[in-house]
Amino acid sequence: MRWGLWTLAARAARGPCSNCPDRALHLTHLLATRGPHSFTGEDCVELHVHGGPAVVSGVLQALGSVPGLRPAEAGEFTRRAFAHGKLNLTEVEGLADLIHAETEAQRRQALRQLDGELGQLCCDWAETLTKALAHVEAYIDFGEDDNLEEGVLEQADSKVRALEVALDTHLRDARRGQRLRSGAHVVVTGPPNAGKSSLVNLLSRKPVSIVSPEPGTTRDVLETPVDLAGFPALLSDTAGLRDGVGPVEQEGVRRARERLEQADLIVAVLDASDLASPSSRNFLDTVVVPGGGQSSGGSTQRLLLVLNKSDLLPPQGPGPCPALPPHLLLSCLTGEGLDGLLETLKTELAAVCGDPSTGPPLLTRARHRHHLQGCLDALSHYKGAEDLALAAEALRVARRHLAHLAGGGGTEEILDVIFRDFCVGK
Repeated sequence: MRWGLWTLAARAARGPCSNCPDRALHLTHLLATRGPHSFTGEDCVELHVHGGPAVVSGVLQALGSVPGLRPAEAGEFTRRAFAHGKLNLTEVEGLADLIHAETEAQRRQALRQLDGELGQLCCDWAETLTKALAHVEAYIDFGEDDNLEEGVLEQADSKVRALEVALDTHLRDARRGQRLRSGAHVVVTGPPNAGKSSLVNLLSRKPVSIVSPEPGTTRDVLETPVDLAGFPALLSDTAGLRDGVGPVEQEGVRRARERLEQADLIVAVLDASDLASPSSRNFLDTVVVPGGGQSSGGSTQRLLLVLNKSDLLPPQGPGPCPALPPHLLLSCLTGEGLDGLLETLKTELAAVCGDPSTGPPLLTRARHRHHLQGCLDALSHYKGAEDLALAAEALRVARRHLAHLAGGGGTEEILDVIFRDFCVGK
C-alpha cells in the first residue's frame, strides 16, 4: 500500500522565510511502502524531490539532522533485498548488469537474469540432486527393507547422468555469456590503405583513427568500445599487414598479428579496386583463407571479409581477381553497403556472444562457471565412488556448489565484491 504526503524536509529546503505548506507540497512528496511488499522487503520511504540541486541539498541537510539517519552505502538497498530473500544472487547480478548495460543485447540478457531464469535453472538442478540424494540415502538406510521399491539406485544414476549432460552443455558455450557482458573483441585488419581506419571511424561514429592516403599511417593498435548492431564490442584498428619499412612500423605489424590471435571476430578489409595486387593476394592467402581455423586459445574464430572502396569499381563490378570467399561490398566514403554490413555483424556477434532473446540462460560471470564446474566434478566423483556413503557425500558437494551459485552460503568476501559494483542509492 502506498500514499503520498508532503514533508517538512521540503520546507527546510526552501529556507526559514517560507511558511506556505502548499508550496512545499510541490517540492517533495513522500512515498511509503510497507514490507514485505517493498524492493528490500522492509518498510521503505522514498522522497520525490522536485527542483534544482539547491532544493535536493536542502532536503539532504534536513534529513541529516534527524538522529539515526545516514546515507546509504553503494548497493545497500539491493543487499537488503538479498538478505530478506527478495532476490537471489544471480538476480542481484542481473540487476547490476542491467544498471551497467550499454547495448540492447546486454539489456535483454540482464533482464532475463533479473527475472530469475538462471536462478530457476539452478533450483531445478538442485531439486534433481536432492531427489537423487534422497534415493541414495534411502538405500543406505533401508537397503535391506523389503518395502523399498526396486531400482532406487538406478533412478539416482539416471538423474545424475541427465544432469551431467545439462551441465556439460552449459559449460561448453565458448564463454558467450561472458563475452556478451564484457564485449566481444573485434579486430579490423588488412593491407595498408585498404580503408581499415575509415571503417573503424564509420562503425564507432567518431574519429578514432587518423585517415590518410599515405600507407602505414596506423602504427599501433587503437581500441574503442562500441555498440555494434546492439552488441558490445571492443573494436581494434591495427597497422596494415606488410613488411615494415622501419622498426616502428615493424612493431606495429607485430602487435597487429598478436591482436589477430586474440580476436573473437576478424573483419578483414581489402581494397575492392586493387584485388590483384601482391599485397591483396598475400593477405588473402595468409589471413582470409586460414581465418576459419582454430585460434591459439582453441576456440573457433569468425572472419568477415569486406571489400571496401566499392565506389571506385566499374558498373560491372570487381575486375579479374583470385577466387574470393563470401564477402560484402562497402564504400566507407558514401556509406553504401553499411546496412548490410551491420546486419551481418549482428549475425556474427550473436554467434560469438549468444542471442539473449532465445535459448537457455547464459553464464555471464566466471563465478557461474566455477560453481558449475565444481558441481560437475563432484558428480564425476559420485560415479567413481565405490562406497555409497562417499557417493552421497559427492552429491552433497554438488548441491553446495549450486547453492553457492544462487547465493546460499556465500561468503561475505564474495558478496562484498558483487555489491560494491552498485551505485550509491541502489
